Amino acid sequence: MSTTELLRREWAAFRRPGRLIALAAAALAVIALALLSASGVQVSCAGPCPAVPIARDGSLVADRLWFLHRDLGREGAITVRMTSMTGTITYPPPDHDQIVPGLVPWAKAGIIVKDGLRQGSPYAALLMTGSHGVRFQYDYEHDVAGGAGGVSERSPRWLRLTRSGDTISGAESADGTKWRTVATARLDGLPDTVQVGLFATSPGDLTLRPVGLGGAVEEVRFTQAVGVFDHVAVQGGAPGAWHSDAVGGMNHTDWEKYHNASGAVEKDGVITVAGTGDIGPAREDGAPMSVLSGLVVALIIVLVVAARFGARTGREVVSRRVRAARAAVAAAAAFLTGLVGVGVAFPAGTAILRGKGVPVPVPTDTGIQVIAGLAAVLALCAVLAYGLGVWLRRGWAAIVIGLSLVALPYAVTAVPLLPDAVAEWLLRLTPAAAFAVQQTVAEHPQVTAHYAPSAGYYPLPWWAGLAVLVAYTVIAMRAALGGRPAGDTGQR
Repeated sequence: MSTTELLRREWAAFRRPGRLIALAAAALAVIALALLSASGVQVSCAGPCPAVPIARDGSLVADRLWFLHRDLGREGAITVRMTSMTGTITYPPPDHDQIVPGLVPWAKAGIIVKDGLRQGSPYAALLMTGSHGVRFQYDYEHDVAGGAGGVSERSPRWLRLTRSGDTISGAESADGTKWRTVATARLDGLPDTVQVGLFATSPGDLTLRPVGLGGAVEEVRFTQAVGVFDHVAVQGGAPGAWHSDAVGGMNHTDWEKYHNASGAVEKDGVITVAGTGDIGPAREDGAPMSVLSGLVVALIIVLVVAARFGARTGREVVSRRVRAARAAVAAAAAFLTGLVGVGVAFPAGTAILRGKGVPVPVPTDTGIQVIAGLAAVLALCAVLAYGLGVWLRRGWAAIVIGLSLVALPYAVTAVPLLPDAVAEWLLRLTPAAAFAVQQTVAEHPQVTAHYAPSAGYYPLPWWAGLAVLVAYTVIAMRAALGGRPAGDTGQR
């Protein structure tokens, strides 16, 4: 019998009403829970919700700062001396009843060249941070370290940005005489006139609140950074006054209204700039994956169906070739289930979220990877469960092991239940690591975030996670095909 005929025969045998109904229910569960989850999201703002800034490469970014600025031509520079950087953190733990002085690690103040005041426009900045020293950052994604340490009146820091066409160079100095270049960036397509000046911004203070059995959820509080500058000199700028503006919304919080408004103040040649927000990669979350909450239901159904199918095969006298053909049939059925379920749920759910104003930074190619990748994961999980069923010849045993190896780790790491370190190791060592194919968020060293599985971050890249599942599947199938039942002649 040819392979095609064998597969056709085994597919016909597999298509029992009970199995087809179960797999259809799995796909429908993914779709229904996606629509329910996305439809239940509520977004409210005081007035129209602000649009999330988009960089020229199409990525969502953070771009909110106070900017004291003026025009700069195609050739020019700005030089300043920074003498102080302070800040405020509101209501930090443990008691949440104090407003304390301090800077979060990625608070920023310094000088910047920017293509206008539009959020998401190209820029290059040389800045001092709360605890990461001097940095040269540009176009949101890029970050280059400069000198370490802080800044004060006794140890001020000189900063300089130089523009030559589309090239921006950043240099620092301890005395204003000996300069060291930190980095150079090319910002293609800059107009003849850009904005140059001083800025300050500060992202929220992130802390983690324990929940569950050691898990954690993040809490973010308002912060503000204040930079003090003097010896401000601009070469190549057009004549005219400085302008003081917020890039993005500011001065809406009670702290800014009643205590210290964000802005820029000049007195006797000393300029003080206060601001809140951030400029850099957006702090992402796992919102796109929230629409796939039904995936765990589909996974359980697929594992049960495949394990019982394998146990039935294990009790029959069939050849290795037939066992392999049945594994392929189980994989195809699970792949089709995932392709239909995720293929409908993911685009429909994300479309609903976008319609409600929830930013969903998932390009088309990434969406295709998520849909095809999860379908492949379900197919491999079906083969794994099938192999366990053939090997053990007991459906219940194969189901228990399959659920323990795949469904349980996936379910408990998707929520903030276990300590982050435990969740990460589960997603390194168990077949559930393969669900890294659905990761749509990226980790950025210059962004403080809760980089944990419950927030949508997997410890392994998608290909490595998939390799873990493949390894388990190969072991299970080798066990399933390794022995030949008594009376097996090798023929069907």
